[in-house]
Amino acid sequence: MAKAVGFGGVFLKASDPEKLSAWYAQHLGIPLQDGGSLAFDGPESMGMTVFAHFPSTTKYFGEGPQQAMINFRVDNMDELLAQLAADNVTIDPKREDHAYGRFAWIWDPEGNRVELWEAPRSTK
Repeated sequence: MAKAVGFGGVFLKASDPEKLSAWYAQHLGIPLQDGGSLAFDGPESMGMTVFAHFPSTTKYFGEGPQQAMINFRVDNMDELLAQLAADNVTIDPKREDHAYGRFAWIWDPEGNRVELWEAPRSTK
């Protein structure tokens, strides 16, 4: 059975995303990545987890007032989406494929948009 295998990221809205990311990098020592995201990566982290801030006006989390969005790493996107569809979970038809992985979105029963991420096979 396909399943979530960890958190892929935590995404929060912020009034000044760059300033807030710099604060976390400075005060907590989380490495700042190109593009302004913060990421733990390497053998000690058991896979990459992204901690990023988005502008407070972002629509990336959906159209509602949702303030944060959880991203789950998944081991088999296609199989998991098929399972979720069979269970009548609301699935966004949008998909994104990038060099750093595949993305899809679902909504939980309370209307929270949740991001699913399947890392490229070489980085799992």
